[in-house]
Amino acid sequence: MTLVRLKGGTLFDPANNVNGERRDLTFRDGRIVDVPATTPADREYDATGMIVMAGGIDLHSHIGGGKTNLSRLLLPEDHRADAPGEAAYEAARDDNGRYLRLPSCGVCTPGTLATGYRYAEMGYTAAFEPAMMPSNARHTHLEMGDTPIIDHGAYVMLGNDELFLQMLAARDDFERLRDYVGWTIDASKALGVKVVNPGGISAFKFNQRSLDIDEAHAHYGITPRDVLRTLTHALTELRVPHPLHVHTSNLGVPGNLASTIATMDAADGLPIHLTHIQFHSYGTEGPRKFSSGARQIAEAVNARSNVSIDVGQIIFGQTVTASGDTMMQFRNAPLARPHKWVVGDIECDAGCGVVPFRYREQSYVNALQWIIGLEIFLLVDDPWRVAMTTDHPNGGPFTSYPHLIRLLMDKPFRDEQLAKLHPEAQVASALPELKREFSLYEIAIITRAGPARLLGLRDRGHLGAGAAADIAVYRDEPDRERMFTSPAYVFKDGELVARDGTLVATPTGGIHFVAPEFDRGVEKMLRAYSDAHLASNFAHAAISNDEACRCCRGGRLLPVECLT
Repeated sequence: MTLVRLKGGTLFDPANNVNGERRDLTFRDGRIVDVPATTPADREYDATGMIVMAGGIDLHSHIGGGKTNLSRLLLPEDHRADAPGEAAYEAARDDNGRYLRLPSCGVCTPGTLATGYRYAEMGYTAAFEPAMMPSNARHTHLEMGDTPIIDHGAYVMLGNDELFLQMLAARDDFERLRDYVGWTIDASKALGVKVVNPGGISAFKFNQRSLDIDEAHAHYGITPRDVLRTLTHALTELRVPHPLHVHTSNLGVPGNLASTIATMDAADGLPIHLTHIQFHSYGTEGPRKFSSGARQIAEAVNARSNVSIDVGQIIFGQTVTASGDTMMQFRNAPLARPHKWVVGDIECDAGCGVVPFRYREQSYVNALQWIIGLEIFLLVDDPWRVAMTTDHPNGGPFTSYPHLIRLLMDKPFRDEQLAKLHPEAQVASALPELKREFSLYEIAIITRAGPARLLGLRDRGHLGAGAAADIAVYRDEPDRERMFTSPAYVFKDGELVARDGTLVATPTGGIHFVAPEFDRGVEKMLRAYSDAHLASNFAHAAISNDEACRCCRGGRLLPVECLT
C-alpha cells in the first residue's frame, strides 16, 4: 500500500470547483486519497510551480474497428514516413533494459501501440471509439485492447441496421425496439449508442443520395426524425448515461445548419449529443454559397440545455477521413488526396467509407472549416457541454490537441494563424472580433471533467478522493502548445507512465461499458432474425465479461452505472 504524494502543484479540478489551488495531492493503490499533510509518503514528486489536472479523456476518437484498420492499410506511405529510428527505442527502455516502446507508427491513423503511447505521452488516459458495428464488435474490442496504457470503450451503431428499420417501419411496439437497443448495447459491451446519418446509410443502398431529417426513406418510409426520437427515448428509458451520440444528416453539405438545429429538436427535450458539429454548421451565404453557420449553431446550443456537442476541429495537413456515412464518403471520393478510397458494408449493420484528405490553408472551404470550429468553441457559453475533439482522424490526428489548446488560449497566436489563410475566408470570418481566451480551468473542463460527466464516468476526470489516480502534471509554460505536448509526469491508475514526454511504463488499460436492464425475451425474435438473415451464429453474438477481459489483454472491466 504505497502512498505517493505530489507536492506543491497547482490544481485545476472543475468537477470539485478547484480553480488554481496550490496543494498536495496523494494517492494509494491507484486511487486518490485524502490523508493528513503530516502522513509520511513512500514516494514524493515535486510539482512546485506545475499545473495538475486529471488525465485527459477523448470522448470521440476512431481508434479501433474495421474502418480504422482500413485507414491504416490505405496509407502505407504515412506509416513508412513516420517509422522511428533505433534512437527512439533506445530512449524507451526500462530499468532492466527491455523495450517499453514496441515498433508502431503512423501520423494520420497510428498503429494501436503508437496510439496508446502518444495519448499517454501528452497526458491522456482514456479514449473512446465512437462507431462500433455490432457485427464487428469483437474486432473493435481487440484493437482497443491492443492499445496500451489508456482506458477505452465504444459506442455501438444503430439506426441504419435492417432489423431496427424494419421494426420501426412496421410500427412495432416501442418496448421491443427499446429492448433490442438494450440487448445490442449489452451484447457488444458498449458504453452508448451512436447513430450516423440516421436512416441515410440504409437509404444509400436504395440509391438515395441524400436524406434530410423529415425526408422519407425510399424503401422503409421512415424519416431520420423517427429514428432519432426512437433512439433518444429508448436510451432514456434504459437509463444509459451517455446521450444518443449523433452524426447528423447532410455532413459537409452547404446549408446543413438547418437540419442540424432540427436534429437538436428531434430529441423532444431529452439528452442528445451532436458529434463533430463543425462539419454540420455550414450556411449558403456569399458568392461561393458556403458560409459559417457557427453563430446560429452556438445560439441553438446555448438555448437548449439538453444538447451537448463535440467540435471536430480541422487541422491543416494530410489526414484520412473514416466514417460509417457511406452516403457522404461516396460523395467525397472524388476529393480524395491521394486518390484512393474504400466504401464497404458488413451484415447490413451500417457502412464504412475511408477517403484520404488534405486540408489546405489556401483552400477557401478548408480555411472556413477551420474558422467555423474555433468560432463554435468560442461562442458556446457552457464549456461543460462542449468536448474538445478533432474527430480523429477525420479533422486531424489527436496529436494536434496541444496545438488546438493554444489556439483556444492565445488570441494573438490565433490571429497569426488566421492571417495565413485564404483571404476570402478571413473576410467571411467572425473570428477576429472574438476576444475570448480559454482559461486552464476551461481547458480542464472540455478535455477532462466535461467528457467524464457526459459519459457517466464518476471516478474519472477529477481529482477528488476516491477518483482513479489518472493524473497529468504540466510545467506552466507561456507556450501552451509546448506545455500540453510533454507533461512533466503522467500517472495511470497511480503508476508513473510518462516523464517529460517519454514513456517509463506501459500498463494495460481497462474497458468502460454499460449494462442496461432490458427484457431478455427479445432474444427469441433476434435469434430468428439471425438464423434467417445473418452469417454469424447467434449463440456467439454476445460478448461475455470474461471474453471482454481477454479482448483487452487482461485489462480491468470498468462497468459504468446506469442513471437512477
